[in-house]
Amino acid sequence: MRQDVATFLISTGFEVAPQMLQNITGKDFRAVFQHLILYFDPLWPFKPEQRFEESFMQALKAMKYPYLGQIDIKWLPTPAAMHSWPALLGMLHWLVELGRAREHYMDSGHPTLQDPALIPEEFDDIHHHLTLAFDHNSRAYEVFLQGQDVFPEEEKMLEERYARKDARVFTDLEQLRERLKEIHAEWEQLKKSAPPFEELKKDNGSLRRDKLKFEEILRRFEERKQKWTRLVQDEKTELEYNLANLEKMRAEEQRLSDIVKVQNLSPEEVLRMNTEHESLTREVESLKHKIAETSQVVVRLEVSLTRKVSDAEEALDQYTSLLSTLGLFPPLPPPLEDVDLTIDLHSAAANPQGLLSGADIRKVVKPTLSRITEMKRTAHADVESERIRVDDELDQLNLECETIEEEVLEVMNKTNALSDQADELREAAQQEALVSNAEASRLERDLAAARTAAMANGVGVKSRLQALQIAYREQVEKVNRLKEDTVRAVIKNSSDIVAFKDEVSKQLQYLREFAEAN
Repeated sequence: MRQDVATFLISTGFEVAPQMLQNITGKDFRAVFQHLILYFDPLWPFKPEQRFEESFMQALKAMKYPYLGQIDIKWLPTPAAMHSWPALLGMLHWLVELGRAREHYMDSGHPTLQDPALIPEEFDDIHHHLTLAFDHNSRAYEVFLQGQDVFPEEEKMLEERYARKDARVFTDLEQLRERLKEIHAEWEQLKKSAPPFEELKKDNGSLRRDKLKFEEILRRFEERKQKWTRLVQDEKTELEYNLANLEKMRAEEQRLSDIVKVQNLSPEEVLRMNTEHESLTREVESLKHKIAETSQVVVRLEVSLTRKVSDAEEALDQYTSLLSTLGLFPPLPPPLEDVDLTIDLHSAAANPQGLLSGADIRKVVKPTLSRITEMKRTAHADVESERIRVDDELDQLNLECETIEEEVLEVMNKTNALSDQADELREAAQQEALVSNAEASRLERDLAAARTAAMANGVGVKSRLQALQIAYREQVEKVNRLKEDTVRAVIKNSSDIVAFKDEVSKQLQYLREFAEAN
């Protein structure tokens, strides 16, 4: 025990010699005892004019030493005696153990230390709330002692501390509200939209119609390819036929020349034949010239025909593209599913009436297009009417929103009234606490006077002193109870106001979401 006491005294800054505790004097014992007591309470009133025996017993009572009745104040002048030192050393060792427990507790960071610096940013422990409340009341009481009745700075500090506590919670809450808003919007969209199966059926029908349209377009281009292939083949066949005729004519000319050489004709016959040959040659040249002119005219007509056919085919391609773009390619939507608006061009037809195949332009295409135009115009008028109806409903919702905002304003006014009532209650509690503090101060003065009188008059006023001590403890308990009630009332009113503001915010958010969704 001596070793533990010496080690603790050295660790707390008290210079002690190793042999001092083996044969301690009354002066050293008093110095060690006062050092240990001041370690626990630096403001403990050790008075030089007061006898050590009195301050010794008061200090041990304050420390709630459990074996106080086993110590005799007559041992204090000679603490190293054999009959007194074991009990006094045990008392010192108990104070040392209590000091170590205090160090462990002060370094533990426990919430009951009521140290605002140890409070984390986010907390839920009731001791942390009580720590902030005690710190706020202490600061406010210091300001109150300086003559002020309002504490805006202290209240602002407390509000900022709780705002820091709730910052991340509010951030998470806003994110969750945004997520909930998105989920509500998605849910409303899903409820308004058709089932996925219906959408898939609709897409399937659309894809099937597109497939039929593309198959029809491919069939048309395949027919056009085959047509041009046949035209090229016909041209090749005609070219081969003309080359064969040319060879035949050359062979016939050679045969006729051989026959003329073999025949024995007179000069007159030769002259006549030459004359006929020249006339025939001129006729042949004239015919060739006419044939050449006719060929040129035919070529020009063919070029013009090819150009016009190309223009007609481009016009038909544009017409077909417009049909595909407007969704009028067969099959058409009801009630025109039996109508086919496609038109084909047959440029090789001998009859002009057979150039176009498919729907009749005058009897089918134009009336159908007029009917479709009228249907689209009617649909546009219906959509415009629906838009006007939706605008009217939106105006009604805006009026309802304004009405609800007025109700919310009334609720906020009621909230402000409740806040004023809470402030009045807090002021009343503070006034009552002031009265209680004044009564406690008076009782302390009476108790001090009673103690002085007791010391002067002896044991005769001991009963009055005990009565005053009991009244003092009751008054202190009453003051503490009023402080706790005030703190709880402030915290409860603050929590109610915060909860009410949250509820009002939720209602306004729900109203905004409802207005935006409609």
